[in-house]
Amino acid sequence: MSRQTENQPAAGRQRRKTSGGLVEIDIERLNSDGLGVARRQGKEVLVAGALPGERVAISIEHEGQRREVGRLQRILDPSPMRRPSPCKSLSACQGCSLMSMHYPQQLRFKQDKVQEAFGRAPELKDVAIQPVLGADQPLGYRTSVKLALGRHKGRIVIGLYRRGSHDVVDTGACPLHHPLINRIVEVVRDEIARQDIYLYNPVSRRGLLRYLLIKVSPANGKAMVTFVTSQKDFKRIPILAKWVMRKVPQIVSVQQNVNASGGNVILGRETLRMIGQPDLFDQVGDIRLRISPTSFFQVNHAQAARIYSLVRQWAALRDNEYALDLYCGIGGIALHLARDAGQVVGIEMVEEAVRNAQQNAVLNQLGNCRFLAGDTAHLLEDLATSIPQPAVAVLNPPRGGCQTEVLQAVASLQPRVMIYVSCNPETLARDLAELIRLGYRCDAVQPVDMFPQTAHIETVVRLSRGGHSQK
Repeated sequence: MSRQTENQPAAGRQRRKTSGGLVEIDIERLNSDGLGVARRQGKEVLVAGALPGERVAISIEHEGQRREVGRLQRILDPSPMRRPSPCKSLSACQGCSLMSMHYPQQLRFKQDKVQEAFGRAPELKDVAIQPVLGADQPLGYRTSVKLALGRHKGRIVIGLYRRGSHDVVDTGACPLHHPLINRIVEVVRDEIARQDIYLYNPVSRRGLLRYLLIKVSPANGKAMVTFVTSQKDFKRIPILAKWVMRKVPQIVSVQQNVNASGGNVILGRETLRMIGQPDLFDQVGDIRLRISPTSFFQVNHAQAARIYSLVRQWAALRDNEYALDLYCGIGGIALHLARDAGQVVGIEMVEEAVRNAQQNAVLNQLGNCRFLAGDTAHLLEDLATSIPQPAVAVLNPPRGGCQTEVLQAVASLQPRVMIYVSCNPETLARDLAELIRLGYRCDAVQPVDMFPQTAHIETVVRLSRGGHSQK
């Protein structure tokens, strides 16, 4: 379609059905998930892969009372923000909603996303937000993946579930994955087919092999592979492990995690080492790390190192000061703080991650760290009477943010500086508003693009005691 339609207001363009039952619509904006949003017959229409200002032809995949979901079929009038996609599986996978957008526009979208979240909280209306720190490597950065396994027309497919279904979309040589991940996926696919291993079917709940997990250390060029199975298997999985390791010598560890549940949870409680090392050794920033098969760690090492460096700089700890690291994971932030502090205490719910954090402290010869496993709010109550007043407290919660009890407990300890690392602008704004009400002010807000090509954004905030939010 001609670009002459740019002179017409988007809302005034005619929306009509095209040949083959397709519907022609105009994309008005992106939602917080990076999906194109249009209006049709009084309903909101969501379209993955469509950009603002575009006229597109879609097929309707789902119709609700107030919302429809469309599948992008043709771009009739492309946006200047659009670029040729580096992904061959984009239309089927839909895992990277911003993949077709030029990178500077991706950063603008993420800046606006943080700004809009802050704008909905009166306490944050005057808080200045720094420009997003973009990634030097916006492709090939992902060092950890959890992939589903399935069959399509007799062929082994490894990738992600299609939205709203149990159908696995093969992601192929995903441009976001570290090259070693793509090589391992290729070999695993071939070996599963060659050895004729029975894949798990989530509908019938029959079969053995459910998921494939891969962690890569870019610093060392090594990888850990974990096969998630529906039951313990000491026959087929060890053979599969041996052949995969033989074909990809960079693999130093193969594990089997047993998940017999019928739900969508990926990992079970028991992990068995099949061959190689029990953990993967890595390095991020100045810190060496030991990562277990089931422990969470950031998927973008380069951007994680920038966040750790920023947290350490903002903390400005002295060698006689205490620091708290809440939701500490395997200790990445705590260990960076420990290079300056007198003592650092880390709190984490996942016991396996705490085990890794303790090992990482030994690995880095940092004897001034203590890591505790348990509920954050309860442990904070205990620590209030057992440690000196912390000078700095770092909060790095999951997407749901912090419980009010945690925020109140941290504020009652009166650290001179709080640093909040968030992966969700909405819950971040909510929690910052509460911390302001508890007597803190926002000094600096720095978004970091941890996940290029997707709608996700990480944000680091420095708070100090007293006063109001500064411009």
